[in-house]
Amino acid sequence: MATAVLHLAAVDRLDSFTLPYPAGAQRALDALVLQCLRSGAKPPAGVPEMMRWARARPLGSWPLDRLPADLFDTADRMIDEDSGEPTQLCHELAVRGHGDSTGRQYDRLVIHEALRACRAVSSPESYTAFRRLLVNRPVLTEADWAEMSTDLFLDPVRFLIEEIYAPVPLGFRRNGAYLCCHRCLTLLHPVSDTEWWCERDQCRHQGPPPHGRELVASEVGELRQLRKPLRQFVTGPGRAEVSLEDELRALGLTVEMWPGFDAYDLRITFPDGHVWAVDVKDWAHPAFLGRAATAVRPEPPYDEACWVVPAFRVRARRDYLAMYAKERGPGACGLRLLTDDQLKRTARLRLSGERGPDTSIAPLHTVPPAREHDGARTASSRSGNQTAATGGAGKQGADHA
Repeated sequence: MATAVLHLAAVDRLDSFTLPYPAGAQRALDALVLQCLRSGAKPPAGVPEMMRWARARPLGSWPLDRLPADLFDTADRMIDEDSGEPTQLCHELAVRGHGDSTGRQYDRLVIHEALRACRAVSSPESYTAFRRLLVNRPVLTEADWAEMSTDLFLDPVRFLIEEIYAPVPLGFRRNGAYLCCHRCLTLLHPVSDTEWWCERDQCRHQGPPPHGRELVASEVGELRQLRKPLRQFVTGPGRAEVSLEDELRALGLTVEMWPGFDAYDLRITFPDGHVWAVDVKDWAHPAFLGRAATAVRPEPPYDEACWVVPAFRVRARRDYLAMYAKERGPGACGLRLLTDDQLKRTARLRLSGERGPDTSIAPLHTVPPAREHDGARTASSRSGNQTAATGGAGKQGADHA
């Protein structure tokens, strides 16, 4: 069903659209009707009514008898009520349900190809520059494009950049201009004569999107933006990563971004040499995140590791951390999930000289190894119990993998 919603959302040139609907939408309707008949519920009369369900009915109210009762809450829908756009949850459902989903594969392929190209020239700096480009510049004017083309660090991935930035559809324009969100930097969608809608869950949770750059079409020339899977799964979580980077550095910590060609997101070093490894995840649904949990890759070495989720996810869904822990598999080796606020609080406590469980991010069933400040401990021993069982486990593509 989620895949069908995304396929229908991708249909353009509606003035020339003719039946039949895309095959995936018809398959979804057939399956939904069959499930309704089996459960004695009234089925949707066709694809249009099925799409109205996706926009108006919370997923927990659908007649799907194999869904756990607590899987979805009243806010979980496949299509946003205000904008008519697929929700982030819809994208996550499509990713989890279809291994051959184009959206699932695209951002992984881009990230893997960038890693391959940067490794080929032994330039981790080029990979870091590429990731920062995707996070900080999801929209490029002609002037931005010319400026970016002179960045020598981006030379190894220039061929990718030309593919992943696409011309912006006219649907983003209102009164001859485009508008960027001041928080997440992506283009806003006009939903009325006066209102704009941001595709990022976090922005909508914080209220109406603050207006950022206004780009007048006649002045900026051809406008390009990252393709949707990259905005969804790389730019979005990346904004949380760089925000955390800035705040941790303000505390006096040393932070390395995407170390070891993206082994994990942040490598945080304390003044005493103690090292944390952190992966930032921004998933709408905690159950899918728990099922995807794997122990953090052991190189570059570290003392403790965890995953981090933006605090707004937990404020929006109070059982977020508990459901993650419930769905987390044994392969995760007890990997903890903290909010970004919890991580910063734990860092401040450790910097103040506190010791104990409140200053640790390690799995609760392990104790971080004692530090030897004379440098005698070898790097391979630093990650202790946290990484002993990880083997070659690593990040799959970008942040949703």
